[in-house]
Amino acid sequence: MKRILLACSSGMSTSLLVQKMKEAAEKRGIEAEIWAVAQDKAESEMSHADCLLIGPQMRFLKKKLEKTAEANGIPLDIIDPIAYGRIDGEAVLIKALDLIGE
Repeated sequence: MKRILLACSSGMSTSLLVQKMKEAAEKRGIEAEIWAVAQDKAESEMSHADCLLIGPQMRFLKKKLEKTAEANGIPLDIIDPIAYGRIDGEAVLIKALDLIGE
C-alpha cells in the first residue's frame, strides 16, 4: 500500500487531483491511499505518508516542511505546475512513485 499525501493552501484545490491519481493507481493495479490536506495539517499528517507532494502555489513551504520530512524519512517535492494545472493524475502519481522509489 502506497500512502501519498498532497498539501495545498486549503486542501480543497487538490481534491480533484487526488481523485484522478486514485483512478490512475487503480488502472495500474496499485494499492494507494492518496489524500490532500491544508498546509497547516501537512506536518502532522506526514508521519502517515510514504511521500509528500506540495501544490505549486505552496512552494514557499518546501524548506519548512523539509525538516520534518527528513526527520521522518519521508521524501517530498513540489507538484509540477503543468501536471497540476491539467489535473494530470497519472503524471503526479508517477512523480510520487518515483519519490517513494517504486
